[in-house]
Amino acid sequence: MAILFASISSYSAQDSQGFAYTFTPMIEVAETSVKSQGMTGTCWSYSASSFLESEAARISGHVVDLSEMATVRYTYPLKAQMYIRLQGKHQFSAGSLAHDVMNAAKGWGVVPQSVYTGLKKGEKVHNHDAMDKALKAAVDTILSKPSGKLDANWMVTIDEILDAHIGVAPVDFEYEGEMYTPESFRDYLGINPSSYINITSFTHHPFGKSFILEIPDNFSRGEFYNVPLDEMQRAVEGALAGGYTVAWDADVSEKGFSFTNGMALLPAEGEDGKLWKEEVLEAVVTQESRQKGFDDQTTTDDHLMHITGLAMDQSGNKYFVIKNSWGQDNLYGGHQYISMAYFRAKTIAVLVNNEAVVRSLKAQ
Repeated sequence: MAILFASISSYSAQDSQGFAYTFTPMIEVAETSVKSQGMTGTCWSYSASSFLESEAARISGHVVDLSEMATVRYTYPLKAQMYIRLQGKHQFSAGSLAHDVMNAAKGWGVVPQSVYTGLKKGEKVHNHDAMDKALKAAVDTILSKPSGKLDANWMVTIDEILDAHIGVAPVDFEYEGEMYTPESFRDYLGINPSSYINITSFTHHPFGKSFILEIPDNFSRGEFYNVPLDEMQRAVEGALAGGYTVAWDADVSEKGFSFTNGMALLPAEGEDGKLWKEEVLEAVVTQESRQKGFDDQTTTDDHLMHITGLAMDQSGNKYFVIKNSWGQDNLYGGHQYISMAYFRAKTIAVLVNNEAVVRSLKAQ
């Protein structure tokens, strides 16, 4: 079972000699232990599963380690179906988004990690390279239509590949002496998949309305509620203050995003050379500069993580505390401090419980 992470303050940068930043926790919301996604492109499942673990602890008090791979097993056939229906004119890869975990929870349910690991006997680390290649080859072969028409039973091939690599998803199982289905286990945890909203902030669509965000991993055509940048930031801070965590989709390709150093900063022009040596002056991020980054594709959909807290640095600047899925081998046990400048510039979207933001965003 996952263990609630008591306090990130025990991983303070003060423990690292000579590091330029120290942090004081302001808000810490219950979370489970940091995991590693291994050699897979399934950060979306790890981040949103971690998010649901915090939701379960908040809603029902049940502390559980959810199976990320059960959600992967439910979701990959849907991606294959979209790729086939669009005759290959669509991305088919390991990537998805946080709302795909909600879709899986709604359609099938959730499963404990102890019941479904997605690992074959003897394996300790997830590596989906062979599986992803086999799936891509399979959907392309299916589309080649050797018989001249699409085989009506083509999904059997996809299921066989998934079953061979990560296993058959359970229909029912025992957990702590009780029998469940994935659906009844979801309900036992108190999770209602319809209670969550995607929020973003871009000016190529009107504010106050939802739109289908144009990023390759949005294969399921998920809708995102569009708000001004300041409102998006306030919504996340307000959610944390109310005891809610947030799933975070962002660009992590910037030099200022460093897992090793446990931070993400957006240096102002000429400040790059100071990174990880001394305090950095950060860029001023506006709605316009944020949009420019999305339009010129210097801000792209790279990685999903889990926002679980708020902290302050030695100069009084605020940071979101995120739980990554790259293991625990950094200054903060797998966590990172994300500056507000970085968050404002490089956030693609967030997913949060409706209750946490309904007042600030007037969302329905």
